[in-house]
Parts: sequence; C-alpha cells; structure tokens
Amino acid sequence: MDLSIIIVNWNSTEYLRACLRTITGQTSRLRYEIIVVDNASFDGCGELLVREHPEVVFLQSHQNLGFASANNLGAACARGEVLLFLNPDTEIRGNAIERLYEALTSLTDAGVLGCRLLSSNGSLQTSCVQALPTVWNQLLDAEVLRWWLPQARIWGTAALHDGGPLPFPVQAVSGACMMIRRSAFERVQGFSADYFMYGEDLDLCWKMRCTDLNNYYLHEAVVVHHGGGSSRQAPSALSTVMMRQSVARFLHISQGPFASRSYRVAMWLSATFRLGLLAAIFPLAILTYKLDWWQSVARKWWAIWRWAVGMAVEGMPDDPRQEPLTHLASRREGHH
Repeated sequence: MDLSIIIVNWNSTEYLRACLRTITGQTSRLRYEIIVVDNASFDGCGELLVREHPEVVFLQSHQNLGFASANNLGAACARGEVLLFLNPDTEIRGNAIERLYEALTSLTDAGVLGCRLLSSNGSLQTSCVQALPTVWNQLLDAEVLRWWLPQARIWGTAALHDGGPLPFPVQAVSGACMMIRRSAFERVQGFSADYFMYGEDLDLCWKMRCTDLNNYYLHEAVVVHHGGGSSRQAPSALSTVMMRQSVARFLHISQGPFASRSYRVAMWLSATFRLGLLAAIFPLAILTYKLDWWQSVARKWWAIWRWAVGMAVEGMPDDPRQEPLTHLASRREGHH
C-alpha cells in the first residue's frame, strides 16, 4: 500500500462527501486507502460511507478525542508507507495528492510536506506555511505588520513568494493537509496528545526538525480548504484564547518554562495596549456605527488579557486536554 489518507470528521458530513469525491476522482496512479475517524459527532458520516464509499475504513470514536489523538487512532490502523492527514473540509485540485507523494518519496530528508491551500473564493491561505512560534514573532504577529512586511523572515512564509515547482524547505505547514512517511511519524510517536486543539501540527513539524528531518512546501500541489477562508466567521474569543494556550504549551515543551512565561507577559502587554487603543476609539466607533465590531474585538482582547494574568476565561476548562469542548471541536471543521 503506497498511501493511507486519514480524515478526522466532526459534524462535517457534507464537506466530507465533497472531499472524498475529489480524492477518488483525482487520484488514480497510487495504491491508497482512506480512513475516516468520526470524533464522536455521530452526524451520519458512517451511514454516508456505507452508502456511497463502502471501500473507506470507518472508525467511530465514542468520545471527542481531539485532533491529535483521533489522527493517531487513524494512523494506528493505516497500512500505507506514507500517511496523508487531511481535513474533511478540503477538496483536492488536479493530481495534488500524486504530486505530494512523488515529491515526498523523492526527498530523503523529508519530514512533513505541505501544499498550497486556497480559500473557497480562490485566495491564498498564507497560513499554509508558517514559522514555528517564538515569543518575538508572536508578539509582533499583527495583520498590519504582515501586510506591511509580507516577506519578512520572521513570518516564515518565504516559500509563498519564492517557491517554484520544487519542494521548498519551511519551518512548518498547516495541519489541514500534511503528508509524512509512516516511519518518520512513528519515530516521534505521532501527534502529541499534549494538545487538544490548535498547535498539534506545529508540534509535529518541530519534532521532525528535532530528528534532523526537514519540512517542505510544494507550491504545485493545490488543495481548497473551506474552513480557513474569509467566508467563515471570525474565531470566537474563547477559541482565540485556546490558540494562545496551545502556543504557550508549545513554547514550554520546545523552549522551556521561561519562554512560556515570557509569552504570557508578551500577550499581556499586547492585550493591554490594544484595550487602551480600543478605549480611545470608542467614541469614533459609536459615531461610525462600528459598535458591533468594537465589542467583538474588545471581547477578544479582554479574554486574552484575563488568560495572560491567570484569570478564568468563561467556557475554558483548566486543562483543555482532559475535557472535550464540543462547541469548539469543529476547529478546522474535522478537528478539531
């Protein structure tokens, strides 16, 4: 078996149907299997597979395992020499899977290989290539700076601007589409269960680099990722805090407790500055009828401020690894 394609579903049956249709319709030169893990959503995807794709291996989890553990469950059942972790809210364009497979198997030092991700409207998702988190790049991570300095090394996105037809070395790629040799995946014991949602893909890419393997981006392989597009709602305040919690956990694991604490301080400074700015422009928000926007942004940064100083954030458990957050578990629609 050349390839095992592992998809974690969480309330994504309609997306999953389109995803499977593009996989089977566009991939003909590889011997592959598809494994779908339902993360306790019981949304009818099992019945869909029996009816439309009986060849798919279906695993029903009776609890929401989170993105990492659910993908590890699928990988444990895989027979392929290469694994492709794919979100259910993706659609394959052309022979993207075959291009990825050919590129990965041609590289002796390959860790994780990612692709070019497009939103539903065809725009590029710049998150398909990333820098591994540091206190510095997280503190400076703002839309205005990314717009002003899009090719700055700190973002780790040079491949989006300089990448050609060959695989381009990068620090990390998006978890929406990740291809890896099974031997490399097993060497680092798969995705880390230290995360419930957010950060598992970055952690896997970091572990590849720790084993002297390089992560790559292939511009010529194109996948549409509906969940990452601008048409979707902005992240809630709680999910924004969960993202930062995962970054803090990643920094603690990869760089030590001082880096994690420094990151919290940096987020406190960032939130304090933004809340002060929001207070200053409050009258303008009323005059320009932007009060709904102002309240949404204020809630987000107030939640981040509370998290940074160690205060409770509504809806967030003390240890999100131990308590499934079903209202958030759609994370990249199947994760979650």
